[in-house]
Amino acid sequence: MNQKNKQLYHSKNYENLPVWNLKDLYKSPNSKEIQKDLIYLRKKSQSFESKYFKNVSKLSAVKLYNAINELEKIDLLMDKIISYAHLLVSENIKHEKNNIFYQQIKEKITSYSSSIIFFTLELNQISEKNIKKLLKNKSLQNYKNWIINKRSFKTYQLDLKTEKLLQEKSITSYSAWVRLFDDTIASLNFPYKNKKLTSAEIFNLFSDKKGQVRKIAAKSVGEVLGRNIKIFTTITNTLAKDKSINDSWRKLPRPVSSRNLSNVVEDEVVDSLVSSVISSYPRLSHRYYSLKAKWFGKKQLMYWDRNAPLPFQNNREYLWKDAKEIILNAYFEFNSNIGEIVKKFFDESWIHSPVLEGKSPGAFAASTVASAHPFILVNYQGKARDVATLAHELGHGVHQYLAGRKQSHFNTSTPLTLAETASVFGEMLTFKNILKQVKTKKEKKALLANKVEDMLNTVVRQIAFYEFEKNIHDKRKKTELSVQQVCEIWIDVQKRSLGPSIKFEEEYKYYWSYIPHFIHSPFYVYAYAFGDCLVNSLYKIYENGFDNFQEKYITLLESGGSKKYNELLKPFKLDPSKKNFWNKGLNLIEELIDQLEELQ
Repeated sequence: MNQKNKQLYHSKNYENLPVWNLKDLYKSPNSKEIQKDLIYLRKKSQSFESKYFKNVSKLSAVKLYNAINELEKIDLLMDKIISYAHLLVSENIKHEKNNIFYQQIKEKITSYSSSIIFFTLELNQISEKNIKKLLKNKSLQNYKNWIINKRSFKTYQLDLKTEKLLQEKSITSYSAWVRLFDDTIASLNFPYKNKKLTSAEIFNLFSDKKGQVRKIAAKSVGEVLGRNIKIFTTITNTLAKDKSINDSWRKLPRPVSSRNLSNVVEDEVVDSLVSSVISSYPRLSHRYYSLKAKWFGKKQLMYWDRNAPLPFQNNREYLWKDAKEIILNAYFEFNSNIGEIVKKFFDESWIHSPVLEGKSPGAFAASTVASAHPFILVNYQGKARDVATLAHELGHGVHQYLAGRKQSHFNTSTPLTLAETASVFGEMLTFKNILKQVKTKKEKKALLANKVEDMLNTVVRQIAFYEFEKNIHDKRKKTELSVQQVCEIWIDVQKRSLGPSIKFEEEYKYYWSYIPHFIHSPFYVYAYAFGDCLVNSLYKIYENGFDNFQEKYITLLESGGSKKYNELLKPFKLDPSKKNFWNKGLNLIEELIDQLEELQ
């Protein structure tokens, strides 16, 4: 491993963590295959435009099928190349050549996409009467849901020239600001004693068992973010305004509307989720953090103690082989076929796990394309939460792998409404597997508390993030927001969501600025809460012995985005559109808090 990409976590137990092998996509950025594929894409997208431009509405069902099939092959190859470039730069965002390569690929793909953007616009111009007639033809059944989803944007689409302009200009507008954010975050160093740490390393110290370590780390984060807050505020203001302009031109009713449309979920379902979680703050987060403060012998916890190890915590470090064994056991115990898929990720170098200089922080699963397989990135440092994160991302990987092998390319991508299902379910399987093995009341209490904290971070915290975004985007439509205004909105949502048992200090007001979801994917965050509450209900019926659960669950994962969420959940008798649905999932968190109180 070269010095420019050196491993930062120096414990002898973590020196040889696995890294992925991207050769299943391309051998290198200089690969002749990439150049060959780019030439093919340029020619194919131009010929597709020549063949179908202004002709889509005249196509028969069979010819429309052939056109979509051609388009799908183009899109698949574009996804393959951009996935490779993204994964390469995720390894080290400071690597200049990879950064330039990624930017070049994005620009070329954007240019080629411009040639085919007409297709969905013309597809949406077909009358409702004619589209219904076309969809009755068997040849189009595979693309039925894809067509319906594309047509949901019909009301908000613009003319072809404007759509092309917006897409091509995104490289120097939206994408440029996202790139600036990523480069800025990756370049930050956080002083800690006599060291300079990455964001992954400094945030790892927030779960250190020593309160003073947590405090120094928290103060360092606040100081560094504070020094850079003007640039982060400028990026946030610019992107919010950019979105507001686009939404205004499209006449989208609310800032979240475009996200809901792409998630194929009704506004009122998301509103119901959000209001249900907000109304649950007192019985969930407020109650739990009051309990945690008592365990620490305090009236209030400092904000850096929110995720602190509990006084009765077993501070076990999990070696990579331990995490692998725990997770494989959990998945195999549920279903051997799913267990075998998870094993592939470990055996075939599909995971990038060490903390490296310049590496993308956090964790993700990249679906790439079915001709290859998904890849997973984590920053593994041996904590219990790292095991949970790995189990979570492997759930995504299983979902993406199954959908990719069962569905055609356009149907593999799962809307965010169900995208977190397999990940949260896998996390729950792992938690339950560990819980079965505990031998003492103290161990059980610690595990339950850790699970509650993870759930609060997934549900309460993400809905608070959603509320923060909603406020920012609503206010930005009217005026530029000052640093102070953005910080005040942040502190307000944090206080309301976390409750009176968490105490904030001045520097915490800057903590909104490092969260990448606000920049990369506005309003993505509610998907975590959606997924957690949904899986709580799903897992409950699994535990209760629901008929043929495993088969139905695998079918759900294999379906990808080929059907709408309510249709996929129908075999489990679950309906998120019903008013009381979300309370079922929230009640499970409350039940765990009840158990904790009983273990006092």
